[in-house]
Amino acid sequence: MTTTTAPALNARVIALAHHAPRALLEGVLTRYGITFHQSVTLRAAVVAGASVGRDELVAEVTGALKTDASVVHGVIEELTAAELLEAHESRLQVTATGRDLYEGTSAESAEIAARLYAGIPTEDLVTAARVLTLVTTRANAELPGS
Repeated sequence: MTTTTAPALNARVIALAHHAPRALLEGVLTRYGITFHQSVTLRAAVVAGASVGRDELVAEVTGALKTDASVVHGVIEELTAAELLEAHESRLQVTATGRDLYEGTSAESAEIAARLYAGIPTEDLVTAARVLTLVTTRANAELPGS
């Protein structure tokens, strides 16, 4: 697709650009035995550092996935049962197994992204990021509770 034949940015273009790479990621996650929601939750816990408050993690993932807190609590329980997270009162910590899984899925995800973004000029990527960030900000502002 060239820039002269590319459609204007709209919700369908954004959705297609999200779902195609996500399908590739889902293949990776399936091989590791985790779901997309589990992956997002594990990533948030890793990024938080040594430990994270359960409520803080739930808020982060709920905001990222635009899902109900009860769903995220269930995902946390799944990750704890799988010994990828461990609970210490109201705080959660990523286990060594969880960290290894996160590092493996992240490395494979980075390889996919490198292939998909290869050859796209940096200025185009910066422009796309700026536009998508603005669309996300506007959509978030319209959601209930914002």
